[in-house]
Amino acid sequence: MNIDIKRSTFYSSVLEEANFFPNIFRYIDYLFLGDYVDRGQHSLETITLLLALKVEYPSNVHLIRGNHEAADINALFGFRIECIERMGERDGIWVWHRINRLFNWLPLAALIEKKIICMHGGIGRSINHVEQIENLQRPITMEAGSIVLMDLLWSDPTENDSVEGLRPNARGPGLVTFGPDRVMEFCNNNDLQLIVRAHECVMDGFERFAQGHLITLFSATNYCGTANNAGAILVLGRDLVVVPKLIHPLPPAISSPEASPERHIEDTWMQELNANRPPTPTRGRPQVANDRGSLAWI
Repeated sequence: MNIDIKRSTFYSSVLEEANFFPNIFRYIDYLFLGDYVDRGQHSLETITLLLALKVEYPSNVHLIRGNHEAADINALFGFRIECIERMGERDGIWVWHRINRLFNWLPLAALIEKKIICMHGGIGRSINHVEQIENLQRPITMEAGSIVLMDLLWSDPTENDSVEGLRPNARGPGLVTFGPDRVMEFCNNNDLQLIVRAHECVMDGFERFAQGHLITLFSATNYCGTANNAGAILVLGRDLVVVPKLIHPLPPAISSPEASPERHIEDTWMQELNANRPPTPTRGRPQVANDRGSLAWI
């Protein structure tokens, strides 16, 4: 059930708004780490564009499944309502059902050069060998899925490298966080160098864990319009060296361009943003209503 990729650029949740030229898809592989819908106004455009790119460049564009690629989740967090509002109830529900049927077929992990494994959530308590992921039979729904599927899509690392073992996860009952010892054991068991996963808003767009053997990646900037986080992509070179590339939130609107040159305002704003960006909220704490820090748990 894995995608076998030679080398890739990683995107974790949504496409960066940039000029994409067709030729870049002929020479570079792109791997997207899930959560293509929900919590935004353009889920339909995002998933449609990704699927169109997959059809046009099937050997270079790769999509794996996130926890929001499930009907029971995206019915609650925006995608179902967006389909209805944009297309009417009958057509919207039909499209929503069809896209969720497709989600059940998405791969659940990707293996790169047999040294780097990528999934949406993590290894949780149950995943010790890559073969456990490969043995999952698609199509698969969350309702019919095993604990392996739940861990792949929902688990998180512990708060930091000093917190080992398995701990309860504040996302909900039955979910866990896994420590750096689990990461090292998994990498050793499978002769892997690195785990790349998404699933959490991290303020600098990427965050290292387990002495660099796990990276959390989050590409959506200013998550939900309030987090003020940077996004990031990871670029993987031929020598398997991973280079993060930050995506900064858009600067505020410029009210008086005559008084202050645009470039100066953007540079000043960027410097202040980088200096004042708070650290990623600690994991393992209960989610608090109206707490901006709790966005990391969404």
